[in-house]
Amino acid sequence: MLKIENLHAEIDGKEILRGLNLEVNAGEIHAIMGPNGAGKSTLAYVLGGRPGYEVTQGSVTFNGEDLLAMEPHERAAAGTFLGFQYPVEIPGVSNVQFLREALNSQRKSRGEEPLSGGDFLKLAREKAALLKLDMDMLKRNVNVGFSGGEKKRAEMVQMGILDPKFAVLDETDSGLDIDALKTVGEGINAIMRKPDKAVLLITHYQRLLDYVKPDVVHVLAKGRIVKTGGPELALQLESEGYETVAA
Repeated sequence: MLKIENLHAEIDGKEILRGLNLEVNAGEIHAIMGPNGAGKSTLAYVLGGRPGYEVTQGSVTFNGEDLLAMEPHERAAAGTFLGFQYPVEIPGVSNVQFLREALNSQRKSRGEEPLSGGDFLKLAREKAALLKLDMDMLKRNVNVGFSGGEKKRAEMVQMGILDPKFAVLDETDSGLDIDALKTVGEGINAIMRKPDKAVLLITHYQRLLDYVKPDVVHVLAKGRIVKTGGPELALQLESEGYETVAA
């Protein structure tokens, strides 16, 4: 589904990714772990198409298409989703309004009919229930006044509604207490653990992986993947640290 070859990327003239290679197949959940400054968030932003991140070398294909040639909205319509470490607030726009516009925009780009208000609300209730998020929260402005955990749960509701093929989740576990972590983990499994979908989980810690079991774990250090293994690699990182494992 996703193939990254020799990816080099920089921001403000500073190279962050230095020849990264990665393949993710449909039906797989991959975790990327690594120390601060390794390039984890840069990888997420490059895949999402965030402005300011310049790819200087290499390629990224998504279902055989050149992902880097697409604008961010085209990547979303093609089936990618980026979950942010720090979801932004959008004053003056309700979650329901935001999500319905986003979904119908994607449906239009795929040649599908827009969902009616009633059908959309039914879908929103179903996905909000997965994340134990009250529908009243979705009537409020996007993330305004939300706690860290509420922001992450609202973002997972967004993922459920948009129903992407491939999700990049950048430190979704940050700011979550134990109960919220379990809820978000169960939500990710319910939405994305399917044969035709894939997930790239970026995290510092093992704790999210207790709920979302990865098929493959990668260690990212100094802009490239230096080690790959199974779920046991995450446990080794937790007990021994990055320096020992990535050496």
